[in-house]
Amino acid sequence: MIDTWITQLRKGLLEYCVLTVLSRRESYGYEIVAELGRFAEFSVTESTIYPILARLRQEKYLKIRDVPSELGPTRRYFSLTAIGKVRLAEMNSHLKKIESAVSQLKSTATKDNDHETDT
Repeated sequence: MIDTWITQLRKGLLEYCVLTVLSRRESYGYEIVAELGRFAEFSVTESTIYPILARLRQEKYLKIRDVPSELGPTRRYFSLTAIGKVRLAEMNSHLKKIESAVSQLKSTATKDNDHETDT
């Protein structure tokens, strides 16, 4: 049962994680997959990342730059646009609010449990 919840949570966070990776520097798809793969919780394949990149580009959060490669096909580099940076800032702000609310909720739940065991 927990696997379904984890999958849904990861899906919700992947867009944020992709934008976060690209906030540091432009990257191509495989680099993004490798960066996320440093963390088991976000280990994904290119087939997961490319649809996210395409959607973010369509929504104008990303721009692309094609660079010819001597070793194979042209590499498509992705970077944040100005509105992509705004989007990430909004996501960061909202995530802080969520983290705070969850922390407060957990703290309240712990206090409530302590009172139940005291009686």
